[in-house]
Amino acid sequence: MAKILIIDDEEQLRKLLARIIALEGYEVAEAADCAGGLRMLRRYEPDVVLCDVKLPDGNGVEMVERIKQAMPSAEVILLTAYGNIPDGVQAIKNGAFDYITKGDDNNKILPLLSRATEKAQMQRRLARLEDKLSEEHSFDRIIGSSESLRSAVALARKVAVTDTSVLLTGETGTGKEVFAQAIHHASPRAKGAFVAVNCSAFSKELLESELFGHRAGSFTGATKDKKGLFEEADKGTLFLDEIGDLDAGSQVKLLRVLQEHTFERLGDSTPRQSDFRLIAATNADLQAMVADGRFREDLFYRINLIVLRLPPLRERLDDIGPLASHFAAKAASAMGLKAPEIAPDAIAWLRSLPWPGNIRQLRNLVERTVLLTPSPRLHADDFRTTAAMAGETQQSDSKDTPASPASLDDSERRAVEAAMRTAKGNVTHAASILGVTRQTLYRKLKKHGLAD
Repeated sequence: MAKILIIDDEEQLRKLLARIIALEGYEVAEAADCAGGLRMLRRYEPDVVLCDVKLPDGNGVEMVERIKQAMPSAEVILLTAYGNIPDGVQAIKNGAFDYITKGDDNNKILPLLSRATEKAQMQRRLARLEDKLSEEHSFDRIIGSSESLRSAVALARKVAVTDTSVLLTGETGTGKEVFAQAIHHASPRAKGAFVAVNCSAFSKELLESELFGHRAGSFTGATKDKKGLFEEADKGTLFLDEIGDLDAGSQVKLLRVLQEHTFERLGDSTPRQSDFRLIAATNADLQAMVADGRFREDLFYRINLIVLRLPPLRERLDDIGPLASHFAAKAASAMGLKAPEIAPDAIAWLRSLPWPGNIRQLRNLVERTVLLTPSPRLHADDFRTTAAMAGETQQSDSKDTPASPASLDDSERRAVEAAMRTAKGNVTHAASILGVTRQTLYRKLKKHGLAD
């Protein structure tokens, strides 16, 4: 039930208005002055405040600002006995939803109240979603206690509150976007958009269209105007992943935008402005690329103000256990299952792998194993089988006793059967679950006598 707070010193009118509103199904509270209204505001947390302009201890127009500061999601409708255009204008500037004259019939007040309530409740839902999003992307959610990781987190926390550009370096799969998200959500720009683009995923032409936007007709297929990512990131953060893959022309254009914060859409000559923070990421050695002439030196120094190196998984072996347990719990939860325990022999085996794909590779392996192994406790053999199916069999100096060919074959058969059940017989989907090609899965099906 929506909550309405009425602030008005005219008791008879206040009571009448309260009865009318209550009959419409609203919960109503009352206050006779500014001080009482502010106390009730904190205690009652209304969706909408109906506030008189002239109050014994203050002015309703000024109250709008105080109400919005104390409770940004609440909407304020001002009531006045005498229509005053300057007051109305100032009230709207202060954040009022509307400004109406007392005595207007209920046919006007009640629909206005309905719209204000709907807006207030939507704002609250958005605020809850933003809080949830910030929590999900907080530094506290970054798993690991290794010294190298905690040092990176400590530096990221320090730079998050600034507006300086950040360069994240590290191998593929080390969590660069996770760090970028955490920096954004810990920054003064957290209310703005976090806009991410992988520079290696687009051709030169498509990437420039994505970044700058375009005007309808500027190239074949451009049927309507499109806002670019520079615009989308205004007042927020732009995350450019794999920035080392930018071609020379795009590097020049990016440098100009970073210097001037102005740009033009493709096919348009109108200058546009965008105030964004840049976070860039790369797995390449940009200094070597500068020396080779493949990356502009001036752009490098522009984005190289703060450098955060994210350690590869092989440098943080103590974090593999907690990470694997976390990924297993998430995968099980998605399937409505209880989180499986990861046995010590499994953790020992996981620690023995080189992990060229780092955290991303570990997550994929754990998720596949949970999906394909209906067991409350996962052992090394379970992970071996899943890894073998995906071709991830390289292992460093492991002292684990290898599984027998027979046991591996049996585990492999069970994994294939589980994948086919999950995919409801769809070979393409089952192959994706296992992390193998369709051709490989067909061979496995034939090998185990599971092919039609």
